[in-house]
Amino acid sequence: MTDTQKDKAWALLFLAFTIAFLLLALNNSTFFNWTFNRHHNQWSWYIRPLFLLPFCYFAYKHSMAGISATIFCLFTSMFWFSRPEHVTESVKTFLQFEMDWINSAWDGKKIGLLLSVPVSFLLLGLSFWKRSLFMGLGVVVLMATGKILWSILNAGESGKSILLPAVLGLLICAVLMVFGFKRLERKKRKKQ
Repeated sequence: MTDTQKDKAWALLFLAFTIAFLLLALNNSTFFNWTFNRHHNQWSWYIRPLFLLPFCYFAYKHSMAGISATIFCLFTSMFWFSRPEHVTESVKTFLQFEMDWINSAWDGKKIGLLLSVPVSFLLLGLSFWKRSLFMGLGVVVLMATGKILWSILNAGESGKSILLPAVLGLLICAVLMVFGFKRLERKKRKKQ
């Protein structure tokens, strides 16, 4: 088996894990509630944007397995931390809004919004696959801005609870993306 074939096999395995996780979460209310309760721990809010870094790295390296594994980790990271003992009222209200939104009727607006997530990741992956730092940073800024605007416009005051994690995550990701991209490009030039 060639390296490319191994990469594709691992990518398909993690894709299957991701689909299985999503199907379990969406079809098993006990698991969904357990997961969502642990998502009240804001540490998961702070680490989630950081998954964009390995995602971009693996896109740069043309590793489908790395991309797929990162997406699996991103989805499951919402329950990596224990359920917090104390949750602020704004976090409770915002997460209740998200829960209600997830359980609401499917319409064109909801489908379009949900499709924007994989489209954003596709654009981000393509940006770094094609080694365009400028385009990649633009996509990351749009992703963070979209999440912030959607949260505040739809959840009101409680939507502001994501501001600090989203903005901090954006700043850290942007700085490390620029640093990492330049370093990878220097290494590439040295090998030529």
